[in-house]
Amino acid sequence: MNHKDLEVWKKAMDLVEQIYLLTSTFPSSEMYGLTNQLRRAAVSIPSNIAEGSARKGDKELLYFINMATGSLAEIETQLLIGVRLKYIKEQNEIFDKIIEVRKMLLGFRNYINRKS
Repeated sequence: MNHKDLEVWKKAMDLVEQIYLLTSTFPSSEMYGLTNQLRRAAVSIPSNIAEGSARKGDKELLYFINMATGSLAEIETQLLIGVRLKYIKEQNEIFDKIIEVRKMLLGFRNYINRKS
C-alpha cells in the first residue's frame, strides 16, 4: 500500500502545513516550547501513517495508526494551551481539520480491523 495514495495521509500533510503556518505567528519565546512541540507532533502523524503502510502486516499498520491518533490528541491539547495563552482563537479552523483527520484515522483503523 502506497501511503501517498491514502486520503488520510494527504489530509495529515495538510494539517502539518497549517500547523507550521499557525505556529509561525506564535511569540519567538515559544520557538523551543509550544511551537516545536506542535510541529513535531504534526509531522509525526503523516510519518506514522507512512511507516505503518510500509510495514508487513495489518498488526503493525494498526500500531502506527494508533501512534498517529495519539499525536493528533497531543496537537489538540497543545492548541488548547495556545488558546488559553491567547496565541490563537478557539474558533480557529484548525480544530475542524483535527476533527476531520481524527475521523479519517478512526475510519482507517476500523477498516483495517474489519479486514483482518
